[in-house]
Amino acid sequence: MKTKKILLTLIACLTFSVTCWASDPNVGTWKLNESKSKIPAGAPKNTSVTYTIEGDQFKCVVEGVDAKGGPSHNEWTGKFDGKDYAVTGDSSSDMRAIKMTGKNHYSLTGKKDGKTTVTGTITLSPDGKTRTVTTTGTDDKGKKRTSTAVYDRQ
Repeated sequence: MKTKKILLTLIACLTFSVTCWASDPNVGTWKLNESKSKIPAGAPKNTSVTYTIEGDQFKCVVEGVDAKGGPSHNEWTGKFDGKDYAVTGDSSSDMRAIKMTGKNHYSLTGKKDGKTTVTGTITLSPDGKTRTVTTTGTDDKGKKRTSTAVYDRQ
């Protein structure tokens, strides 16, 4: 009887953990809504962002267009705990940190060689259908640039 209780408790905890991850509002594919976005001319654009779960972390795959109009692709796997996690495929950053700052609100920092290259916020709408990413950084010429990208859930 004691073994049965322990097993049922373990199953309940596992089910709760899986349900929490599966219900995270970030998980899924987000497509850039260019008409609602404010992205400076000549700035790179992330046209789609896909979050999946890998173990106890999130995997983020970003497809887009670089500043020269060519295709871009980068990936990040980490937690929303504010710690730096490696980024691959992004010429402007090699580390990314995302931290949950409130319900559906996150802060974002990108770094290259230990130096902060971009900061921003991520906000998910209460209905979970829209994701807004506002970033500030410097371009290759050292000019400060702010961008607001609005994404629709697919």
